[in-house]
Amino acid sequence: MAVYTEVSDEALIAFLTEYELGELVAFRGIAEGVENSNFSLRTTKGDFILTLYEKRVKVEELPWFLGLMDHLARAGLSCPLPVAARDGQALRQLAGKACAITTFLPGVWPRRVRVEHCAPLGEALAQLHLAGQGYAPTRHNALGPQSWAPLLDRSLAGADGVQPGLGAELQQSLPGIVAAWPHDLPIGHIHADLFPDNVFFLGDAVSGVIDFFFAATDLLAYDVAICLNAWCFETDGSFNITKGRALLAGYQRLRPMSDAELAALPVLCQGAALRFALTRLYDWVNTPQGALVTRKDPMDYVRRLRFHLHATGAADYGG
Repeated sequence: MAVYTEVSDEALIAFLTEYELGELVAFRGIAEGVENSNFSLRTTKGDFILTLYEKRVKVEELPWFLGLMDHLARAGLSCPLPVAARDGQALRQLAGKACAITTFLPGVWPRRVRVEHCAPLGEALAQLHLAGQGYAPTRHNALGPQSWAPLLDRSLAGADGVQPGLGAELQQSLPGIVAAWPHDLPIGHIHADLFPDNVFFLGDAVSGVIDFFFAATDLLAYDVAICLNAWCFETDGSFNITKGRALLAGYQRLRPMSDAELAALPVLCQGAALRFALTRLYDWVNTPQGALVTRKDPMDYVRRLRFHLHATGAADYGG
């Protein structure tokens, strides 16, 4: 989440007349994340999130994302519901950008991931994958392996400014990961960005999953690999195998993984680490001046990639 586009009070008040949401009470930008302009919105009828879609989100794909969220919520996953305006449409325009209002979910995301978070997270991810089976439309993953070389090319000039030798290291790692990428594993709808700040907890129970705007139709086990990267490394860069074991056990309680999926975990984790290293590097080099946004250090994921390049099987992740 971030703020790239400002919304005036006058524009927002006029915009809200299209809804049955009551009167505006409070409105503020949310600075976390890097993709869209997000705002916390409170009206006399409750709390909501207003999102203006920026950067990598294609307007023509927004109905797919909003439809997936609606489908998952109706199937029992706790996720934001798009709010329709008086004309029945959730997708709108504000400040020259496509936008939508969604419901607000209670809970807090874990600033410090504990082992106790990992099994519920795994179960929520499996629930998402199972619930998504009934959603017929598909979406190609625009940030899959085919996108990684172009991303690196557009960031290479600034890579060594992050760390000397980084460009060469990524150039060396990328071809082998892409060549080894599996193509015959189970496919479904994946979240593709299930970081701790996209999962809300009440106590040790998951209360909500948010931010579906990287979701795609792709390898289900790749989504597991993204979560192993995002949830199971410590601040010193070490992999916490106890967290990994809990995450995989929680996931497999609802959706057992095949032997082929488990065997592919090292390369899937390599790809997940590389994908986020590259998008963070791109944003680090290309974030516009003056944007209210927290840039994320690509080296966090480069260090994860180094770990995965030495992994030999699921046992290295607690599987």
